[in-house]
Amino acid sequence: MLSIKSSAEVASELASRLRARRLGRGWTQAELARRAGIKPATYVLFERTGRIALVRLLKVLEVLDLLDEFDGLARQDDLAGLTLEEVTRPQRKRGSRRRSP
Repeated sequence: MLSIKSSAEVASELASRLRARRLGRGWTQAELARRAGIKPATYVLFERTGRIALVRLLKVLEVLDLLDEFDGLARQDDLAGLTLEEVTRPQRKRGSRRRSP
């Protein structure tokens, strides 16, 4: 079944999942923010709205031991459907030369 979510819905669900991880560790919002090196108000806003700057999200993911999973995003699909020849063939460095008529 195909499910299409908006970016706001995905952000909100991510915030909820990270909140659950934080609570599983027994940390307050302030404790997680301190460990991540961000302002507590920034983290509180993230859990409430799902809005956070990417660099701050990466800090949160790092303290929750999820940075490697995030770093792997889209890497698996990059090679999907390619043949071995396509994967190992050297990439062209420049475009083809145009010949004048």
